[in-house]
Parts: sequence; structure tokens; C-alpha cells
Amino acid sequence: MAQQGHSQVSKYFFHTADTTGPSTATSAIFIIYDIFGFSPQALQGADILAHADQNHQYQVFMPDFFKGKPLPLSVFPPDTEEKKKRMGDFFAGPASPPDTAKKVPDLVKQLGQKYTGVQKWGSLGMCWGGKIVSLTSQSGTPFSASAEVHPAMVDPNDAKGLKVPVCMLASGDENPEDVENFKKNLSVENHVETFGDQVHGWMAARGDLKDEKVRSEYERGYSMLLDFYHKHL
Repeated sequence: MAQQGHSQVSKYFFHTADTTGPSTATSAIFIIYDIFGFSPQALQGADILAHADQNHQYQVFMPDFFKGKPLPLSVFPPDTEEKKKRMGDFFAGPASPPDTAKKVPDLVKQLGQKYTGVQKWGSLGMCWGGKIVSLTSQSGTPFSASAEVHPAMVDPNDAKGLKVPVCMLASGDENPEDVENFKKNLSVENHVETFGDQVHGWMAARGDLKDEKVRSEYERGYSMLLDFYHKHL
């Protein structure tokens, strides 16, 4: 899949957002990136979702929840005490899942008021963003379908409350028992698959797209997401 050019990075309400996809598309995907922010791999993924299928395109929005101050990629993996502290402070502060989840419905609402042609919204969470997707796909969700790729903090209890179809693409680094129990607890239509030879983050900031195998699985993952969104949006 070839990367398409991003349309713009604009100021929306209380966030900056990367925006791509045709303004005439009637379905939109709201992406919650990983803790490393606007990585080239995540932005390329947004373009794939927006443009790869000329017969079914999407408007795609990726808000900058960290307001230009994501966690540096060098902090991962947290294999020193200093890195552990930086990551812990980040998750307790700007990356607090409950605090972030509270912002999502209003942001989707405001985007919908500006982009009035959007009739259906889907969500996609990358790593940390996967947890936010789980929290915002419960009762009263603004989304018609939700997806998580290499999700962080997988909690099988979250699955019990999901109210829309869900796609979860796990890496080989996620706890397989948590992923399995998450699937068992789902009562909605779902597709859960593990890419066992890929690292946590292969479809976002940690994806080494110079590696032929990683690129192939990156593209396969986004193709699966497109199939999922085509079915439900």
C-alpha cells in the first residue's frame, strides 16, 4: 500500500489534529494514537485508511491529546528505573486513560458539528489508544465500530461492556491469556487475531517498515482494518 499525502494538520477545538481523507466521505475514523504521538508510521496508517480503497474512502482524524509533548520513543522499553518513572508519570498525567476517555465523546461531537456530512464514526486505538477505545466503546458510545491494534492494558472486564463490533489485532508481546479472555467476554461481533511474530507497536511508532516482514504484516493489518470498517461503517 502506498502512502498518500496528508491533507493538513489543523487546530480543532482544544486539540491539534492530523486530518486526511476526502471531505465528501460520509464515514469517519477517529484515531487515538500511541504514547509516542504523531509517528510517521501512524500517519501513514491514517492515510491508508483514508485513501487505499478508492471506492470506500474515509475522513480520518487523529487528535493530538498530548499537545505536542508525547513520550520520547527512547523511553521504551522501560528497562531502567529512570525510564520506569518517566513512563509512570506520563500515564498518571497527560496519558491518564480515564481522563483521556472523558474527552473523546465531546471531541467527536464537535467534529461532527463541523463535518456535517459524516454519518457514522469508527474508532481506532493504537497501543495506549487501544485502552481508550475500550473505555469509549461502552454504553452511549459515539462509535459504530471500534478497533484496537497491539493494545496496551488489555482488560477482559472491559470487553463485557463493549456495545459495538470490535476488531483487535494483538502483537506477540501482549499477554495471550488476556487477549483470549477479552475475546471470550465479548458479546458483540468481533475479529480478534494475534500477529505472533510482531512486536508491540508494529502498526504504529515501533514498526520498522524497512524490514520486509514487518512492512508486510503492517500492510496486512491495515488491510484487515479496512475490511472491518467497510463492513460496519
